Amino acid sequence: MSSFKEAVNESMLRLAEDERTVFVGQSVRYDGAAIFDSLNGVQMEKRLEMPVAEDFQMGYCIGLALTGKIPVCIYPRMDFMLLCLNQLVNHLDKLPGFGWNPKIIIRTTVGARAPLDAGPQHTQNHTEAFRLMLTTIPVVEVRTAVQVLVAYAEAMKHDGSTVIVENPL
Repeated sequence: MSSFKEAVNESMLRLAEDERTVFVGQSVRYDGAAIFDSLNGVQMEKRLEMPVAEDFQMGYCIGLALTGKIPVCIYPRMDFMLLCLNQLVNHLDKLPGFGWNPKIIIRTTVGARAPLDAGPQHTQNHTEAFRLMLTTIPVVEVRTAVQVLVAYAEAMKHDGSTVIVENPL
């Protein structure tokens, strides 16, 4: 059995096999957060580094998805996703009602409190709130390596978008 981190890396490598995927976010091309190591082996040509502009990042990914790409939209912490809720809740979630069904795999993490507590701005879990706000996009919280592998495989099979919250035990 692989560890949680190994399962995430394996899942990212599997997603990268699809020519349509592109990995978008902070610390995807340049090391600066733990999320960078989870992309080991993913070609740099498939990675697009974003500035700290979460709302723009989600809007950009929506545009990519509407052109047939499958963005893996990465937010290093779930807390940061609060800044993209306009695009996520008011746009991406509502597009299926207008006949469009863009596919974005939205990846985020709940920050650990041990061995070092990063503080409340980096460790909050908003999974339930997101589930209440999103009507067409499933929100899946993964806590084990097996759940990670299943969730990303299912997200790739799913016709629309998916939010995956990595929250290891």
